[in-house]
Amino acid sequence: MPEGGGASMSSNSLRARARPLSAAELADVHWLRALRAEERERAVGDLRAVEVAAGEILCRIGRPPTHWLGVIDGLLKMSNDSSVGAPITFTGVPPGAWFGEGTLLKREPYRYNIQALRATTVAGLSQETFHWLLDTSIPFNRFMLHQFNERLGQFIAAREIDRLTDADSRVARSLAALFHPVLYPGVGGLLRITQQELGYLVGLSRQRVNEALHALQEKGCIRIEYGGVRVLDLEGLRRHVARTGEAS
Repeated sequence: MPEGGGASMSSNSLRARARPLSAAELADVHWLRALRAEERERAVGDLRAVEVAAGEILCRIGRPPTHWLGVIDGLLKMSNDSSVGAPITFTGVPPGAWFGEGTLLKREPYRYNIQALRATTVAGLSQETFHWLLDTSIPFNRFMLHQFNERLGQFIAAREIDRLTDADSRVARSLAALFHPVLYPGVGGLLRITQQELGYLVGLSRQRVNEALHALQEKGCIRIEYGGVRVLDLEGLRRHVARTGEAS
Protein backbone atom coordinates (compact mmCIF):
# COMPACT_ATOMS: atom_id res chain seq x y z
CA MET A 1 0.00 0.00 0.00
CA PRO A 2 1.17 3.61 -0.55
CA GLU A 3 2.92 5.49 2.18
CA GLY A 4 0.80 7.92 4.17
CA GLY A 5 1.50 11.09 6.09
CA GLY A 6 -0.13 13.87 8.02
CA ALA A 7 -0.80 14.84 11.61
CA SER A 8 -2.54 11.63 12.63
CA MET A 9 -0.14 9.25 10.90
CA SER A 10 1.15 6.48 13.13
CA SER A 11 4.79 5.37 13.16
CA ASN A 12 4.04 2.35 10.97
CA SER A 13 3.57 2.71 7.25
CA LEU A 14 0.30 1.81 5.57
CA ARG A 15 2.11 -1.04 3.87
CA ALA A 16 3.04 -2.61 7.21
CA ARG A 17 -0.55 -2.33 8.45
CA ALA A 18 -2.09 -3.93 5.34
CA ARG A 19 -4.00 -7.22 5.63
CA PRO A 20 -5.99 -9.57 3.37
CA LEU A 21 -9.63 -8.65 2.77
CA SER A 22 -12.33 -10.54 4.65
CA ALA A 23 -15.00 -12.48 2.77
CA ALA A 24 -17.53 -9.71 3.47
CA GLU A 25 -15.12 -7.05 2.17
CA LEU A 26 -14.39 -9.05 -0.99
CA ALA A 27 -18.14 -9.25 -1.62
CA ASP A 28 -18.18 -5.44 -1.73
CA VAL A 29 -15.52 -5.29 -4.48
CA HIS A 30 -18.03 -5.15 -7.32
CA TRP A 31 -15.60 -5.43 -10.26
CA LEU A 32 -14.39 -8.83 -9.06
CA ARG A 33 -17.71 -10.37 -10.14
CA ALA A 34 -16.98 -9.62 -13.80
CA LEU A 35 -13.62 -11.43 -13.88
CA ARG A 36 -12.97 -14.95 -15.09
CA ALA A 37 -11.95 -17.54 -12.49
CA GLU A 38 -8.17 -17.27 -13.05
CA GLU A 39 -8.31 -13.46 -13.07
CA ARG A 40 -10.41 -13.32 -9.95
CA GLU A 41 -8.10 -15.74 -8.13
CA ARG A 42 -5.06 -13.59 -8.80
CA ALA A 43 -6.86 -10.36 -7.89
CA VAL A 44 -8.21 -11.78 -4.62
CA GLY A 45 -4.76 -13.05 -3.68
CA ASP A 46 -3.26 -9.64 -4.36
CA LEU A 47 -5.85 -7.36 -2.74
CA ARG A 48 -4.97 -5.87 0.64
CA ALA A 49 -6.90 -3.63 3.04
CA VAL A 50 -5.74 -1.01 5.51
CA GLU A 51 -7.48 1.06 8.18
CA VAL A 52 -6.86 4.78 7.66
CA ALA A 53 -7.41 7.20 10.54
CA ALA A 54 -9.36 10.45 10.24
CA GLY A 55 -7.05 13.15 8.91
CA GLU A 56 -4.51 10.68 7.57
CA ILE A 57 -3.22 11.27 4.04
CA LEU A 58 -3.40 8.16 1.88
CA CYS A 59 -1.98 9.65 -1.34
CA ARG A 60 0.20 12.74 -1.52
CA ILE A 61 0.97 15.02 -4.47
CA GLY A 62 4.32 14.16 -6.06
CA ARG A 63 4.55 10.59 -4.75
CA PRO A 64 4.51 7.63 -7.15
CA PRO A 65 1.48 5.32 -7.08
CA THR A 66 1.85 1.70 -6.08
CA HIS A 67 -1.79 0.53 -5.94
CA TRP A 68 -5.20 1.00 -7.47
CA LEU A 69 -7.36 2.01 -4.50
CA GLY A 70 -10.96 1.52 -3.41
CA VAL A 71 -13.06 2.51 -0.40
CA ILE A 72 -14.63 -0.38 1.50
CA ASP A 73 -16.08 1.76 4.29
CA GLY A 74 -15.69 5.39 5.33
CA LEU A 75 -15.11 8.62 3.41
CA LEU A 76 -12.12 10.23 1.67
CA LYS A 77 -11.65 13.56 -0.05
CA MET A 78 -9.55 14.43 -3.11
CA SER A 79 -7.95 17.87 -2.96
CA ASN A 80 -5.16 20.08 -4.32
CA ASP A 81 -1.96 21.23 -2.66
CA SER A 82 -3.16 24.04 -0.42
CA SER A 83 0.42 25.23 0.20
CA VAL A 84 0.59 26.76 -3.29
CA GLY A 85 -2.89 28.30 -3.51
CA ALA A 86 -6.42 28.31 -2.18
CA PRO A 87 -7.52 24.86 -0.96
CA ILE A 88 -9.85 23.12 -3.42
CA THR A 89 -11.70 19.87 -2.81
CA PHE A 90 -12.23 18.11 -6.13
CA THR A 91 -14.58 15.40 -4.93
CA GLY A 92 -15.55 13.10 -2.10
CA VAL A 93 -14.73 9.39 -2.34
CA PRO A 94 -17.44 7.26 -0.65
CA PRO A 95 -17.82 3.47 -0.23
CA GLY A 96 -17.64 1.44 -3.43
CA ALA A 97 -15.41 3.98 -5.22
CA TRP A 98 -12.20 2.88 -6.95
CA PHE A 99 -9.77 5.57 -8.04
CA GLY A 100 -6.25 6.33 -9.23
CA GLU A 101 -6.34 4.28 -12.44
CA GLY A 102 -5.41 7.30 -14.55
CA THR A 103 -2.27 7.90 -12.49
CA LEU A 104 -1.31 4.23 -12.79
CA LEU A 105 -1.91 4.19 -16.54
CA LYS A 106 0.26 7.25 -17.07
CA ARG A 107 2.85 5.98 -14.57
CA GLU A 108 3.16 9.46 -13.12
CA PRO A 109 3.17 10.86 -9.56
CA TYR A 110 -0.09 11.82 -7.89
CA ARG A 111 -1.44 15.25 -8.82
CA TYR A 112 -3.81 15.36 -5.85
CA ASN A 113 -3.96 14.48 -2.18
CA ILE A 114 -6.32 11.85 -0.80
CA GLN A 115 -7.20 12.33 2.87
CA ALA A 116 -9.55 10.47 5.19
CA LEU A 117 -12.41 12.55 6.58
CA ARG A 118 -13.14 9.78 9.08
CA ALA A 119 -11.82 6.33 9.95
CA THR A 120 -11.86 4.54 6.59
CA THR A 121 -11.10 1.05 5.31
CA VAL A 122 -9.27 1.21 1.99
CA ALA A 123 -8.47 -1.70 -0.34
CA GLY A 124 -5.55 -1.75 -2.74
CA LEU A 125 -4.66 -3.79 -5.81
CA SER A 126 -0.96 -3.68 -6.70
CA GLN A 127 -0.01 -1.87 -9.88
CA GLU A 128 1.53 -5.10 -11.18
CA THR A 129 -1.77 -6.98 -10.97
CA PHE A 130 -3.66 -3.92 -12.22
CA HIS A 131 -1.58 -3.82 -15.41
CA TRP A 132 -1.76 -7.64 -15.75
CA LEU A 133 -5.56 -7.43 -15.74
CA LEU A 134 -5.44 -4.69 -18.37
CA ASP A 135 -3.22 -6.88 -20.53
CA THR A 136 -5.24 -10.08 -20.15
CA SER A 137 -8.85 -9.44 -19.12
CA ILE A 138 -11.52 -8.22 -21.53
CA PRO A 139 -14.11 -7.96 -18.69
CA PHE A 140 -11.72 -5.78 -16.67
CA ASN A 141 -11.05 -3.54 -19.67
CA ARG A 142 -14.79 -3.18 -20.23
CA PHE A 143 -15.23 -2.19 -16.59
CA MET A 144 -12.46 0.41 -16.91
CA LEU A 145 -14.07 1.90 -20.04
CA HIS A 146 -17.36 2.34 -18.16
CA GLN A 147 -15.41 3.81 -15.23
CA PHE A 148 -13.68 6.40 -17.42
CA ASN A 149 -16.88 7.30 -19.24
CA GLU A 150 -18.89 7.86 -16.06
CA ARG A 151 -16.10 9.81 -14.39
CA LEU A 152 -15.65 12.06 -17.42
CA GLY A 153 -19.33 12.91 -17.37
CA GLN A 154 -19.19 13.57 -13.64
CA PHE A 155 -16.26 15.96 -13.86
CA ILE A 156 -17.75 17.82 -16.82
CA ALA A 157 -20.91 18.35 -14.79
CA ALA A 158 -18.85 19.42 -11.78
CA ARG A 159 -16.96 21.98 -13.88
CA GLU A 160 -20.25 23.46 -15.10
CA ILE A 161 -21.64 23.76 -11.59
CA ASP A 162 -18.47 24.97 -9.84
CA ARG A 163 -18.94 28.46 -11.29
CA LEU A 164 -22.15 28.83 -9.27
CA THR A 165 -22.07 30.61 -5.94
CA ASP A 166 -25.50 29.44 -4.77
CA ALA A 167 -24.95 27.24 -1.70
CA ASP A 168 -28.04 25.07 -2.23
CA SER A 169 -26.85 24.18 -5.73
CA ARG A 170 -23.36 23.31 -4.52
CA VAL A 171 -24.75 20.98 -1.87
CA ALA A 172 -27.16 19.42 -4.37
CA ARG A 173 -24.35 18.86 -6.88
CA SER A 174 -22.12 17.27 -4.27
CA LEU A 175 -24.89 14.95 -3.08
CA ALA A 176 -25.85 13.97 -6.62
CA ALA A 177 -22.21 13.11 -7.35
CA LEU A 178 -21.82 11.05 -4.17
CA PHE A 179 -24.92 9.02 -5.02
CA HIS A 180 -23.58 8.02 -8.45
CA PRO A 181 -24.73 4.37 -8.80
CA VAL A 182 -21.92 3.33 -11.18
CA LEU A 183 -18.90 5.04 -9.64
CA TYR A 184 -20.03 4.61 -6.03
CA PRO A 185 -22.19 1.46 -5.84
CA GLY A 186 -21.43 0.98 -2.16
CA VAL A 187 -23.41 4.05 -1.10
CA GLY A 188 -26.88 2.65 -1.86
CA GLY A 189 -29.78 4.84 -0.81
CA LEU A 190 -28.27 6.21 2.40
CA LEU A 191 -25.05 8.21 2.44
CA ARG A 192 -23.52 8.13 5.90
CA ILE A 193 -22.04 11.60 6.17
CA THR A 194 -22.14 14.36 8.75
CA GLN A 195 -23.00 17.94 7.89
CA GLN A 196 -19.47 18.92 8.89
CA GLU A 197 -17.98 16.37 6.46
CA LEU A 198 -20.26 17.56 3.68
CA GLY A 199 -19.17 21.10 4.45
CA TYR A 200 -15.53 20.08 3.97
CA LEU A 201 -16.36 18.67 0.53
CA VAL A 202 -18.46 21.63 -0.60
CA GLY A 203 -16.45 24.41 1.04
CA LEU A 204 -19.29 25.70 3.21
CA SER A 205 -19.93 26.02 6.93
CA ARG A 206 -21.90 23.31 8.73
CA GLN A 207 -24.69 25.82 9.39
CA ARG A 208 -25.02 26.70 5.70
CA VAL A 209 -24.97 23.02 4.72
CA ASN A 210 -27.76 22.41 7.23
CA GLU A 211 -29.89 25.13 5.63
CA ALA A 212 -29.28 23.73 2.13
CA LEU A 213 -30.14 20.18 3.22
CA HIS A 214 -33.43 21.31 4.73
CA ALA A 215 -34.25 23.22 1.53
CA LEU A 216 -33.61 20.06 -0.52
CA GLN A 217 -35.66 18.04 1.94
CA GLU A 218 -38.59 20.42 1.51
CA LYS A 219 -38.40 19.81 -2.26
CA GLY A 220 -38.73 16.08 -1.62
CA CYS A 221 -35.29 15.21 -3.03
CA ILE A 222 -33.74 13.92 0.20
CA ARG A 223 -34.55 12.98 3.76
CA ILE A 224 -32.20 13.93 6.57
CA GLU A 225 -31.69 10.92 8.83
CA TYR A 226 -29.61 10.20 11.89
CA GLY A 227 -26.02 9.85 10.72
CA GLY A 228 -26.62 10.58 7.06
CA VAL A 229 -28.75 11.63 4.11
CA ARG A 230 -31.18 9.43 2.18
CA VAL A 231 -31.93 10.29 -1.44
CA LEU A 232 -35.61 9.99 -2.29
CA ASP A 233 -35.43 11.38 -5.83
CA LEU A 234 -31.97 11.28 -7.43
CA GLU A 235 -33.22 12.55 -10.78
CA GLY A 236 -35.04 15.36 -9.00
CA LEU A 237 -31.80 16.26 -7.23
CA ARG A 238 -29.98 16.37 -10.57
CA ARG A 239 -32.77 18.41 -12.15
CA HIS A 240 -32.52 20.90 -9.31
CA VAL A 241 -28.84 21.39 -10.15
CA ALA A 242 -29.55 21.72 -13.87
CA ARG A 243 -32.34 24.27 -13.37
CA THR A 244 -30.12 26.37 -11.12
CA GLY A 245 -27.29 26.25 -13.65
CA GLU A 246 -29.59 27.41 -16.42
CA ALA A 247 -30.93 30.22 -14.27
CA SER A 248 -27.38 31.49 -13.76
